[in-house]
Amino acid sequence: MPRVITKADLMPMGDYGRIRHDNRRKLVEIKRHRRIHIGPYVTLYFENYDTMWSQVHEMLYIERGGEEQIEGELAAFNPLIPQGSELVATMMIEIEDERVRRQVLATLGHIEEMVSLRFGGLKVVGVPEDDIDRTTEEGKTSSVHFLHFPFSTEAKAAFKKAGTEVIIGCSHAKYGHMAVMPEEMRDSPARDFE
Repeated sequence: MPRVITKADLMPMGDYGRIRHDNRRKLVEIKRHRRIHIGPYVTLYFENYDTMWSQVHEMLYIERGGEEQIEGELAAFNPLIPQGSELVATMMIEIEDERVRRQVLATLGHIEEMVSLRFGGLKVVGVPEDDIDRTTEEGKTSSVHFLHFPFSTEAKAAFKKAGTEVIIGCSHAKYGHMAVMPEEMRDSPARDFE
């Protein structure tokens, strides 16, 4: 049975407001072990039930859309909860300078199709969400992408093995970078397979 956030899992916004500060501190600690930088601009945030529960609550709290907003938020964020045979990541292209950001994004069309994990002689390629096309006809990409990394049984076992070296790479012609996932970080998303 899929693990999803339902209306029954949501707190009343008044109650959430009272725990919001503590929840955000807790979330910072969770995300610290689920975030990795690839090169100077790209960061992957590996999502899970807790990160998405917090995101749904934040959207409802900030936008104050009430009951009418709930279904839209659940529809948007439930697909980003891993379902036992995948890792799911939000990929952010983070550039503070707006001029530089526009220039770089204009050269990175389809970058979301070129991110992979390599470990134990295996390669798992990220599959972007196909809700909307995030690359324009001119080749400009969005600064936010959502990637699913589908794992076979063999890949799950190899990834979960203590000491496994995991290399996250981007093979885009204009953005060829790699990063080694620290062991403590590998351990956190590895629990998404349980």
